[in-house]
Amino acid sequence: MDAVTEAQIRASLINVTQSERKNITLATDPSGLTWDQMDFFGSRDRKLPLVGYVVAIVDDAPVGLLLRRAEAKPRSRTQCSWCNDIRLPNDVLLWAAKRTGDAGRRGDTVGTFACDGFQCNANARARPPLAYVGFDVEAARLSRIEAMRDSVASFVRVVRDGL
Repeated sequence: MDAVTEAQIRASLINVTQSERKNITLATDPSGLTWDQMDFFGSRDRKLPLVGYVVAIVDDAPVGLLLRRAEAKPRSRTQCSWCNDIRLPNDVLLWAAKRTGDAGRRGDTVGTFACDGFQCNANARARPPLAYVGFDVEAARLSRIEAMRDSVASFVRVVRDGL
């Protein structure tokens, strides 16, 4: 992913009001990130613990979402829908995004299970365990990265296009 600035992140958000856009406080400084190791940007809000932001490249343009975390944590261990890591070094939470347009103004949302701090980029890039003799670990890792990229982009499209 190409580097994006905080101003570009704010401008890319498609499911926020003007006041929400103005009040964003990212927990992660975008200028200090290793962008070549990322397929999407994810950050929690420093002041609002139930709010997070995700920016992904969809149709060759950055598209951002404001996500709200469910207040209750899942009772059992769930798997992230984006990185599909079965060894999860972190919690997975239900995140909901308000749809764009009339549906969003009516309160319609779309939800997904994702890592609590959006650690999916690192989780997908971790070397998977050797499954069997002759298992191509690097091919499996690259496949997981591609699957994560597709999952995040699909979620963003569903929020944006209402599919």
